[in-house]
Amino acid sequence: MNAVDLVPTQRDTLAGYTGDIERLEALFASWDETQRSAAEAYRRAIEDLQGEAFRRLIRALKTDPAALQAMKTAAADEIVYAVLRHHNILKPSLSERVEAALDGVRPMLASHGGDVELVSVRPPSIEVRFTGACDGCPASALTFHAGVKKAVEEACPEITDILQVKGSGAGANDSVRFVSPFALGAVDGWHLVCRLDEIPQGGILRQVVGGENVILSRQGAVVSCFQNACAHLGLEIDGGAVEDGIVTCPWHGFRYDLATGECLTAPEVQLQPHMVKVIGNRVEVRLAR
Repeated sequence: MNAVDLVPTQRDTLAGYTGDIERLEALFASWDETQRSAAEAYRRAIEDLQGEAFRRLIRALKTDPAALQAMKTAAADEIVYAVLRHHNILKPSLSERVEAALDGVRPMLASHGGDVELVSVRPPSIEVRFTGACDGCPASALTFHAGVKKAVEEACPEITDILQVKGSGAGANDSVRFVSPFALGAVDGWHLVCRLDEIPQGGILRQVVGGENVILSRQGAVVSCFQNACAHLGLEIDGGAVEDGIVTCPWHGFRYDLATGECLTAPEVQLQPHMVKVIGNRVEVRLAR
């Protein structure tokens, strides 16, 4: 890096300032350990001084309601906000904390070709949406509850309602085996349950797997498996009518999407999903306990 590289860029945005900082950090990385230690000590001393000055300033402003409101208005500026956050004077926003929680599960989703995005934050509720291979995958219910929902609840206890918004449903494809990345903690292994051609296209096949009564469904290329129990009273639903990928419980009329397990009658409940993989004409199921 030469002297030209040290000329500041146009600093009218946060990106301009951070770009200069990143260029200087790259320069420092090329120095020897003694030089880097000196530069780091110099940086910490300046930041400690600035941080203490900000804290004293804000304590003084808080005594005047009008000044406090002006400070809140100023904090809406991206540069002011970034500096105050850097000094830990402002706490992370709820949206930032939710995003951080989602970042914790994204590597698992990415390993299966999927992702999750934050759609909206309206405390105490948020909405998320799966993308990529996770969008439309029958195992997405397990991924949502065991991965996304759990991570957000632990990081943001004030969020009590976590909703999954439907995507385009175009993420899954014939090569995807519909196994949730969060199925790795299941206690049972894979069970060979049937041949693919035994599952009626657009219908239901009832099977007993590891002592559990389950139903399998095939809607086009999508194979799904759920507990054979209506979320209403737990009664078996395999005798219900199936039309356009929807099964209707023969007891009290609750309707379920056989691709996702979503209850169309009462959206707050759903069928209990189990993991499925298809290898050639073999269909295997791994029970979710």
